[in-house]
This record gives sequence, structure tokens and C-alpha cells, in this order.
Amino acid sequence: MTDTQQSETIEDDPGLRRATRSGTRGKVRRRLLATGICLGTLLVVAGAAVLWLGAKASTIKTELESSTQLVPKLKESILQNQPADATAVADELRRHTAAARDAASDPLWSLASATPWLGANFTATAEIARSADDVATLGVTPLVKVYDSLKWDKLMPSAGGTDLEPIRKAAPAVSSAAHAVRASAQRLNGIDASGLLPQIAGPLTQARQQLSSVAEELDTASDAASLTPVMLGSDKPRHYLLLVQNNAEARATGGIPGALVVLTADKGKISLSAETSATELGRFSPPVSVDDEQQRIYTDRMGTFMQDVNFTPDFPTAATTALKMWVQKKGEQLDGAISIDPVALGYILDATGPVSLQDPQMLALTEGKLPNQLSGKNVVKTLLSDVYAQIKDPTAQDAYFAMVAKEIFGALSSGKGEAKSLLAGVGKGVDEHRVLLWSANTTEQSVIAKYTLSGSISGPSVPAAQFGAYFNDGTGAKMDYYVKRTVQLIQQCTAADGYGTVKVRITSTNTAPADAATSLPAYVTGAGAFGVPPGTAQSNVIAYGPAQANVETATQDGKNVPFGAQIHDDRPVGTLSVRLAPGQSSTVEFTFGKIVQHSQPEVVVTPTVQSVDKVILPTQSASCGTAR
Repeated sequence: MTDTQQSETIEDDPGLRRATRSGTRGKVRRRLLATGICLGTLLVVAGAAVLWLGAKASTIKTELESSTQLVPKLKESILQNQPADATAVADELRRHTAAARDAASDPLWSLASATPWLGANFTATAEIARSADDVATLGVTPLVKVYDSLKWDKLMPSAGGTDLEPIRKAAPAVSSAAHAVRASAQRLNGIDASGLLPQIAGPLTQARQQLSSVAEELDTASDAASLTPVMLGSDKPRHYLLLVQNNAEARATGGIPGALVVLTADKGKISLSAETSATELGRFSPPVSVDDEQQRIYTDRMGTFMQDVNFTPDFPTAATTALKMWVQKKGEQLDGAISIDPVALGYILDATGPVSLQDPQMLALTEGKLPNQLSGKNVVKTLLSDVYAQIKDPTAQDAYFAMVAKEIFGALSSGKGEAKSLLAGVGKGVDEHRVLLWSANTTEQSVIAKYTLSGSISGPSVPAAQFGAYFNDGTGAKMDYYVKRTVQLIQQCTAADGYGTVKVRITSTNTAPADAATSLPAYVTGAGAFGVPPGTAQSNVIAYGPAQANVETATQDGKNVPFGAQIHDDRPVGTLSVRLAPGQSSTVEFTFGKIVQHSQPEVVVTPTVQSVDKVILPTQSASCGTAR
């Protein structure tokens, strides 16, 4: 029977028609029932999956929050020198991060990561948990083990030297930890956060910031662990030229390097020898070579007198020039240069305690008019002011400077003081650019160049939007002890073309007494020898802008004034001279335009007698409304 015939038969037979319709409805009902069962099953499964994922998300959140709360406790254990407690906390931290990672590694979580729209949130959460566990397992745990193995009392300087072997052995573990944390940070930075839910994007941003900070600290620790033993003479003795800068006569990096000493480090033992002065080295003719850019800004005096090698704020240039001079006059090739000023010496004395001056010849010279014992409270005033009133001979003044430095470093190398305070004091000196280091070894210097310690004006240690305010004495004397300064950045609104504009405002005040011309020693006032009236302070003010910007204008006390405009390592440089009578103040503003950097501007200044936080004022930003 054909389909047509069958259809006609069904149509002709009412019974058959009813049976057929009934069968069709049955099939439909069965299909609907089956579909309903499938949908129900899917809903149950989906509901269970959601509940399961919710439970895993809760576990991840709880475990990561618990691990975060342990970090302050871990830091405190380390700071308090409690290695057993630090180990216990590190183990607990690792348990929490491992639990979070296990939850994020669940197969259902991995499946959810592949779903459209929401999948990226599951992936990001898993990466955060994974990174946290990597940091705990590959970063924190090895470091705590290294910390537990170090004998901290033996790491301090002592008469017998410093035990450098533990630091050398620790270096690979520190380097490995730094690499692990850096890799985790890079993974988190590679996540596209634009489509994430706020509940995920917020913790991701926080984790990125924390890991970036930890990575930087570990990189620093790794570099220090690698360089410290070698630079302290673990393989062979190292000899460095120690430049003791005198802030009473300003130079861009601090002050004239009047006193010079050779510092020797041999297996961690520090000793000083060959004390001399910049005056004793005399004039260099022909001048030591300096690159053309800096010679145009600072003249060839940089290569003519040791006192002027740091007219430039770039310490690597000052150090290399000083060592060339040393070779010419002394015939000795040194391994590097270290710079320090009396304020930083005071920070060290705060940690070691007072030192007593032992040189009978010097004590006889001062005739009891200067203190026989120096501390963090009196060393700055003694070295930068009182010494000139009591010792008339410049050569003897430099010798006194060198003697004080020798006694302080002697106290340091003998093991006086507590490690935490000593490191904090030296660290403060580095942060304020009062302690600077340069190595003649190019590999070592490439590492040092990454840090503030290098005193570089360009390179990896210099933030993109960095400005500089530096000072060179123009009096030819010691009047900068009395000059107080403030430096402030004034950030203007970004122009329509996208370029930024920033003013560097520098206010200087001569606080010398009104009768300074007669009441202060001639060696302090200069006695008019260089054309500056006694009691008056003259400074050459130098401002640096960020790379590729322009220095456009300069004003003094609100009036446009002529100024020098130069370039140093692609950074614009503005210079002008300020002369101040006793009690007089003056404000200079340099305007830098065409700034392409959009990061927050910051400024570095010449370290003076003042505390740096009193010199640098908060950045002032213009109120920039939206044009209508």
C-alpha cells in the first residue's frame, strides 16, 4: 500500500483516525517527559555545580585572606630576630595558599574557566591563587630557611672582619626566590582585567601591587647578596676612595670632597689609610677629561680641581673623574669610590654610639675648643661650623675631617652598635642621597646603577618623571651652612596637545647673622676673595627636567630673568645664579614644558645640612576643570 493509499484509509476510518492521534499525543508526551527529565537533571547538575563552585570560591577567599593576615606576623618575627617563629608562620602561610591553589585547581573550576563571559573571572582567580602559593612555596619558605641559617651577630662588622660566607651561600636561594616572585608578578600582569567583575578585578589589582613591591624588594636583596661579599673583599682586598663631602660648601651631590681617605675592605674587615685632602692634590693641568655635555654646563673646573668633580649631580661622572685624578697624583688604581657627608656620619653615630677622638696632635690643635667626643647630635655642627671658628688652617681642617671619618668608620668596623639600627641609619643616608657608591668593575656597576645608591641622573634608577634641584656654591667659602632651602613642584594642567608642564620652585634664605661679615671667620665668608661681599651667600642653582622635555622660562621673585639652558643625557637643564645678603630670601622658578611622561612627578635635591623632608615640599597640582 502506498503512503497515499494509507492516508486515504486513515481518513476514511474514524477509529483509525482516533488511534493515530492518540499514538501521536503519546509520543509527544513521552518526548516532553524525557525532555523535562533532562532539563531537570541539567538544572540539578547546574545547581550542584554552582553550589560546588561557590564552595570552592569561598574556600579560595577564606584561605587567601588567612594567608594575607599572616604577612605582618611574619615580618615582625623577622624584625625581632625570631627565626623559629618565622619558620612556623611561613609553614602556616604555605598551608593556606596550598589550600587556595587546590580549590582553584578543581576540574569543575577549570571547566568553568572555559565558559564565555564569566570564564575569565575563574581564570583570574585561579592565577591569583596559583601566584600566592608560588610566592609562599618558592619565595617565602626558602628565604625563611636562609634567614634561620644566618648567624646575624657574625654578619656585623668586627675587629676580626665580617663572616661573608653565609651571605655568599644564601645568594642562590635569594636569587631563586626573586625569580619565582617576578614570574608570578608577570603572570598576573598579563591578565586582561577589562572584562572582569569588580569582585575579581579589585583583588587582582591589589595582588599585582603587592607582588610588584615584593619582587622589587627581593631583586634588591638578591643583588645585595651577590655583590656584598665581593665588594667587601671576600676574594681579594678592595680599595675605595672615600670622599667626605662638606655640605657647608655646596656641590650638586652634597658638598666639596675636601677630605679624602682610602677605605680598604678585606674579607669584611674595614680599615682607612692614606688620609689626604683635595687641597693637597692641587690643580690638574691639563684638566682631566670630562664629556662635552657636562663640560659645557659645569666648565672644565670639574677636571681641574678635586673640589669640583661633583659640580655635576651625576655621581658616576664625579667618581670616575676623582679616580683619574687619584691615579695621576698617587699612581694607585682604586676599585671604586664611596661618598658620605657629616649628616650620614651622624646617622651611623646614632647606631654605634659616641666616638672619642684619639689623635694627640689634633687634640692639641683644637686646645679643648672642640668636643673630644662626637655623637649623632653634635657631629654636623662640629664639622660644618665650629671647626672653622677653632681651626684656622684649611689643611688642618681637612685633616680634622679625615680623623673624624676614620674614628667613625673604626667604630663601625669594630662591631659597635646594633645591626637593625646601623642598617636603618645607612639606609636613611642612601635614601637621602648622602651615601653614594661607584664601582670600577663594569658588571658590578651595572647592578649598582639600578639603585639610588648610584647617584645617577639617568638610567634604570631614575623614574621617568624625575626632576632635580641642585646647588653649587658660588661664594668660594662655607656660607651654605647658613642657607636654608625649600623645593616644590608645581604641576600645571595638561595641554590640549597632551604635553605636560611643571614648574620647579626653589626658595633660598640666608640665615647668617646680620653682622656675618665681621662675626663669622673669614674662611667661612670668603672675605670677598671671589667678588662676593663677606656675609653674602651666592649659589648656582641648577634644575633638571625629565628626558625629552624643554626648559622654557625662569623667573626670580616673579620676574623673568635670563638663564642658561643645556642638555645632559637627554634631560633639559636650567641654571642661574642667586646672591643673598644675610636675612634675604629669593624664589626661583624654572618652567619645564613639552613633558611626555604622565606618571606622578618627583624631585631629587642636593642633600644639605637640612633634613630632606624639610626641603622637599608636597607637589602642588593645578585644579583642572573640564572645558564646556
